[in-house]
Amino acid sequence: MIYKHKTQRVAVLVDVQNLYYSAKNLYDARINFRELLKTAIAGRQIVRANAYVIRTDIFKQEQDFFDALNKSGFDIKEKDLQVFAGGQKKGDWDVGIAMDMIRQAQKSDAIVLMSGDGDYIPVVNYVQQTFGCTVEVIAFGRSCSKNLVEEADEFLDIEKDYEKYLFKKRYPTKIDQTKIEPNKPAVL
Repeated sequence: MIYKHKTQRVAVLVDVQNLYYSAKNLYDARINFRELLKTAIAGRQIVRANAYVIRTDIFKQEQDFFDALNKSGFDIKEKDLQVFAGGQKKGDWDVGIAMDMIRQAQKSDAIVLMSGDGDYIPVVNYVQQTFGCTVEVIAFGRSCSKNLVEEADEFLDIEKDYEKYLFKKRYPTKIDQTKIEPNKPAVL
């Protein structure tokens, strides 16, 4: 565990798609970004909290989600989903997040990267060596690059305290057959 002091300046950068899909695939749940931000800041001075999102065709649902992220304390950075001629789709913020890590490292003592993507390893190493920043990674242990975990000064595995960082779905997706009693309707 690294030393954290209230005078440290911290920048938080969130790869929203990375965390969103990990939560969905591993737990069929949604992330509590407000609680994650509170943990990331850890009582320190926040320089910046950016959430990087991809805008698709589902505008209304996305806008509600983006508004909730903003109300949780994040500045939203948006990109449109790219759709190529063959129907292939691409939407990622890897280069944008890497550039912002470098920019924010010049103004910060610590960078908190919320992503499990191993593509960030070179920039993590760069900001550590060039600017002397500590880099803390917050992600799901099972879907996080093991090399990214090793490169980080500190790693917080969301799965170790998933009840704190995840919202359960309001309605189950499957009926539990063991709870259905004869002659009574199944309750979802």
